[in-house]
Amino acid sequence: MTKRKLADSLSSKWMLVCLSFFLLMPLAIGAGLVIKSSGLLSEHTLSSLILSSDWSPSDDQYGFWPFIVSSLWVTIIALIISMPLCLLAAIYLTQFSPSWVLKIMRPVIDILAGIPSVVYGVWGVLIIVPFVGDKVAPFFENESLGYSILAGALVLSVMSVPYILNMLLEVFRQVPVELGEASLSLGATKWETIKHVFIRKGATGILSAYGLGFSKALGETIAVMMVVGNVVQVPESVFDAGYPLPALVANNYGEMMSIPSYESALMFGSLLLFVIILAINIFFRYIIYKSEVI
Repeated sequence: MTKRKLADSLSSKWMLVCLSFFLLMPLAIGAGLVIKSSGLLSEHTLSSLILSSDWSPSDDQYGFWPFIVSSLWVTIIALIISMPLCLLAAIYLTQFSPSWVLKIMRPVIDILAGIPSVVYGVWGVLIIVPFVGDKVAPFFENESLGYSILAGALVLSVMSVPYILNMLLEVFRQVPVELGEASLSLGATKWETIKHVFIRKGATGILSAYGLGFSKALGETIAVMMVVGNVVQVPESVFDAGYPLPALVANNYGEMMSIPSYESALMFGSLLLFVIILAINIFFRYIIYKSEVI
């Protein structure tokens, strides 16, 4: 009996240690980024770093506003494209399609999720960039080389599909079939049942899928970096080149470290990205909480 109690005690303590590790990890990452950014923060005010558009490391000017705007542009446009497509695809696969279609689509979605980011980037350079530069921009009476916010958003939207769609499929699978059958038995149409029963019942899960998809998309680096143009400017349209925060860090870390405060500036860029993702997750958690209360 003593051995069993000892084994139970050790097991519970080991699980507590594992749980504490995952809880402390975000705090450790945030603290490390703050410490590494402290050199820049001691020389510049927070408002001048975030709201300024002047970027010239050799002149000790670090304005992150163009990078923040570019990151938000690319991510929001990508999700505007992918979210409704994923929702409609999930509804069709779970409510309308034959079961064999879903069995085929499952491995296809997993394959899309497993394709390396650089492969999406090469596909974007070969297909999406010429398409945007030669077809889409002239259609809207704009001039563009193709390396633009729109090209980055299109590539990112395709990359976001498998993550969001997988989560939405699980959400609709968790809704009890009996609720749909009860709705149909009361005279509701198939679409009314989906809209008022399945979507409403799965609203919390749908919001969670969108929130996680937003966070995942915001941090994508290689593929977006290859097609977005990487020009330090505040983009005024989707056909302008941009420079997202992940691309800034990936492109420049290890370079120009002889310039004072440059490494600290890149760490501050990482800290900004960390804070933005944290704020997005808190925002979606709040919306989910309010929807559960209602």
